[in-house]
Amino acid sequence: MRILGLDIGDRTIGVAVSDPLGFTAQGITTIRRKSEEKDIEKLKQICLEYEVDTIVSGLPKNMNGTLGPQSEKVLKFCDIIKDNIDLPIKMWDERLTTVAAHRAMLEADLSRNKRKKIVDKMAATYILQGYLDGMANKKDS
Repeated sequence: MRILGLDIGDRTIGVAVSDPLGFTAQGITTIRRKSEEKDIEKLKQICLEYEVDTIVSGLPKNMNGTLGPQSEKVLKFCDIIKDNIDLPIKMWDERLTTVAAHRAMLEADLSRNKRKKIVDKMAATYILQGYLDGMANKKDS
């Protein structure tokens, strides 16, 4: 079974999936948001294809740890996911994941156009990898 990582934005949803053992995250796609119904349908297809058993969504907190308007949108969409996909959803603090994704792409010398196309997928990968690492650290303790 695998874990699905999501970076939920207003226009796109970055999607990553773990390997079957839950060690590494890999970006798989960016969903262009069309409607809640179509977005959920695409997420359902991905969950079936990858045999997902848990979903991890990034929660965009302010730097001081408070929740802002974007956090509220993400939480609302996660409630819609819960209502339509029968899988547990975990929230993961995503502060600085998009910054880290941009930095990695700049270091890889990707063009602005290429960065724009994959930043959400990379942010989802960072979110999921952070979650996986956090779970591994809990097991080691």
